[in-house]
Amino acid sequence: MSRLAKKPITLPAGVTATLEGSTLSFNGPKGKLDLALSPAVSAAIEGNTVTLASTSSENDDFAQWGLMWSLVQSKMNGVATGFTKSLEIQGVGYRSEISGNKLTLAVGFSHKVVLEVPSDVSVSQDAQNANILIVSGIDAQAVGQFAGKIRAVKPPEPYKGKWIRYVDEYVRRKAGKTGAK
Repeated sequence: MSRLAKKPITLPAGVTATLEGSTLSFNGPKGKLDLALSPAVSAAIEGNTVTLASTSSENDDFAQWGLMWSLVQSKMNGVATGFTKSLEIQGVGYRSEISGNKLTLAVGFSHKVVLEVPSDVSVSQDAQNANILIVSGIDAQAVGQFAGKIRAVKPPEPYKGKWIRYVDEYVRRKAGKTGAK
């Protein structure tokens, strides 16, 4: 049984929540997000707190209670402060180019890889280092999914050190073959 889900969620300053049927809507300085609650979970808004309760006694439904609590926290933080993921492009001749809603990556293939940036996510390059891409938005799932899609174009490779990786990701470098005697 979830212990965190029993705690009420306090809304930060500038964020409002409304409940319409089984849909929670969050409005904040960064935008608006909606969350459809599971049928096994009910919500109540009292002042600036949101309280969730399980409506079922089945063991599998208790997992939904904790999940919904976590998703409410994520949506609330998204409209208040937003989410960012930073990716580093490393390799000789590897570069990225942003034009409109298209991200073009030149990462050692015979062709350039063009990715369409979703409407709820923005991509920019770091001011000091052009090899660092910053993916930001208010929806944690959309930001993480698009950052993962960029990383999947050229995942970290431990032998040559050419990759697209998260800035805080550690990649252990390995020695190559040592030649036959």
